[in-house]
Amino acid sequence: MKLVSAIITVIIISAILENFLPWWTIAPVAFIVSYLFKLKWYQAFLAGFLGLFILWAGMSFFIDHSNEHILSDKVSVLFFKSVKPMALIIMTGVIGGLVAGFGGLAGSFLVKK
Repeated sequence: MKLVSAIITVIIISAILENFLPWWTIAPVAFIVSYLFKLKWYQAFLAGFLGLFILWAGMSFFIDHSNEHILSDKVSVLFFKSVKPMALIIMTGVIGGLVAGFGGLAGSFLVKK
């Protein structure tokens, strides 16, 4: 239950702060949430990773779907020679998830056992 609460907290705080601060604020958010919830190292990484994967992949899907895949088609041809738009959405979620996951992992190492 603590893990689910941490994931939801990471999603909500990151979604709010991304509107005002740079993208990398996701790492300090996951760091602080992992520290405050006193998560174990694997729970902290999972909370950060899943929280940001869900947030960024969901936002990417919503934006991509609302403009009928125009930008993702052009980006996929430019960089990857024709990758499906869904693959770009998954890559976006994985990148955000890894940044937040490592931020959460660092926060869990700060907790005294």
